[in-house]
Amino acid sequence: MEIVRRFDQLNKGDAAIAGGKGASLGEMTQAGIPVPEGFVVLAGAFERFLAETDLGVEIDAILHTVNHQEIHTVEKASEKIQEMILEAKMPQDIASTIGAEFGRLGAKFVAVRSSATAEDSASAAWAGQLDSFLNTTEKNVLEKVQHCWASLFTPRAVFYRFEKELHNTKISVAVVIQKMVESEAAGIAFSVHPVTEDRNQLIIEAALGLGEAVVSGQITPDSYVVHKSDRLILDKNVVTQERGLFKKSGEHGGNEWRDISSSEGEKQVLSDEEIFALSDLVIKIENHYKFPCDIEWAREDGKFYIVQSRPITTLK
Repeated sequence: MEIVRRFDQLNKGDAAIAGGKGASLGEMTQAGIPVPEGFVVLAGAFERFLAETDLGVEIDAILHTVNHQEIHTVEKASEKIQEMILEAKMPQDIASTIGAEFGRLGAKFVAVRSSATAEDSASAAWAGQLDSFLNTTEKNVLEKVQHCWASLFTPRAVFYRFEKELHNTKISVAVVIQKMVESEAAGIAFSVHPVTEDRNQLIIEAALGLGEAVVSGQITPDSYVVHKSDRLILDKNVVTQERGLFKKSGEHGGNEWRDISSSEGEKQVLSDEEIFALSDLVIKIENHYKFPCDIEWAREDGKFYIVQSRPITTLK
């Protein structure tokens, strides 16, 4: 059984085995987009873990006790299922294969992200429902993989599954393991302005530090609106940033909030030149997929990397 697959062996048709996130990272890698190197622990590994630990049947039985109108039944089922997944032992060959691939990456720190196999259709957006762990080390990577598996059953994800009537649909989860970008700046970009829905405008949101702070809404980023065909910056909203999320110093990984000096925090995060360079990448991704994209990006040593791209599901 295939346990892992590297990004360059995946494409957009592989969502059933690599999840939406994994398939998208593979597709962009093959299209020559600058994606940090990585691999995917395929959904089949999670399914085999459930089969070998006899958890599959138990999980189904617990899900049958859920009435999503009564939130306490969702919470109770979630707690029970997650506990069972976290306490079970990962099959040895899966663990050693992940360890070997981690070694091949040659990275000290990685991002470990859940990638649901039912991710981001036009009617359902799994983005943000499942867990991600940044700045993870080899020592705790296996534990974080199990946490990603368990996050398929957080209260939010269980409720979502019932609300979208996906509870009778087979949903699995793959796990993306990707070299961590030590970002000086990061954020998100929409290849179509999500508010005006103008197809000729894109919007970039940028902050100092890790993009997770922007994605989770914990800080207000700069925002820049760019006219795609005229290559003009139509609007800039520069926000004074007082704190940012950064990798903890030292060997053990993890993240921490740090205060940013006012002289640093008042500056425009991306120069005009960088706004155009990132816009070119955003347009390249949209042209490749041929639909509007919601993109997560990071900048390290002046170079832009794309760490995620998915369809914008909110446009009319």
